[in-house]
Amino acid sequence: MTPDPRSGPAVLMVLGSCVSLQVGAAGAAQLFPAMGSAGVTLLRLLVAALVLLAVTRPHVHLWTRPQWLAVGAFGLCLAGMNGSFYAAIARIPLGTAVTIEFLGPLVLAAVLSRRVRDLGWVLLAATGVVLLGLAADGGGGPGLDRVGVAFALLAGVFWAGYILTSARVGAAVPGQGGLAVALGVGALALVPVGAVGATTVVDRPDLLLLAAVTGLLASVVPYTLELAALRRLPPRVFGVLLSLEPAVAALAGWALLAQPLGGPEAVAVGVVVLASVGSTLSARRPAVDPPAPPTTAGQPAAVGAQDT
Repeated sequence: MTPDPRSGPAVLMVLGSCVSLQVGAAGAAQLFPAMGSAGVTLLRLLVAALVLLAVTRPHVHLWTRPQWLAVGAFGLCLAGMNGSFYAAIARIPLGTAVTIEFLGPLVLAAVLSRRVRDLGWVLLAATGVVLLGLAADGGGGPGLDRVGVAFALLAGVFWAGYILTSARVGAAVPGQGGLAVALGVGALALVPVGAVGATTVVDRPDLLLLAAVTGLLASVVPYTLELAALRRLPPRVFGVLLSLEPAVAALAGWALLAQPLGGPEAVAVGVVVLASVGSTLSARRPAVDPPAPPTTAGQPAAVGAQDT
């Protein structure tokens, strides 16, 4: 296949998406003391939904029942993935949470391929996660918060579900209207646990502004950049680039949240990045690269077929 001359800018788009996503997550962490992780997640999804709904204006009155079911399932996965991830980074370092979360799409890739080689990549990634835990326990501190680790693992499970449901919505609903409505569904699903925290911004314009910026950086900007990049890059290349996300998250946590990044932690993150890259490169290549499903939250479309 002839390389797309626009692939250079597309690479920068993917890297920009990773940076924007993790900067947004770091900004969200600043809001946790005032709003709680659930309140921040609710506002993030709500801001993203309002922006994308205004842009796409989906014709929801024409949707069929199967389309609504697909979008609803996608929205619930978005709520679970983002809510669990933010609950995790409220308790453990950003880079650690993203690294653990990556187990979700890697396990999904191994299950879908049913190849021993892909199981090996999952075991390699699991080794990296174990190294993270050992590094934390050996640092003289209390070690990783177990509840935070559990939330990161749960976010990985929802990430796998997100990959499957986003592909279904991409096939069932044309354009980006399905994503916009799914974000709204996700925000509604979080109202029971996040409404109290989210309402604290009513008389705090500074918090509202930071929450809006977080929503743009963590959702709207990454979605826009990734979708533009997907039109220029093969899914395999896209997946390899998104595999760098744990490293970007670790650097963002170190630079923006003063979270330590020692040698053992860096090695552990590197092992998981290597496993993700290996899983992407060793995936079965179709005769013609198909379009990759949409991404988000921090997470890779091509890894499961990589987001937020």
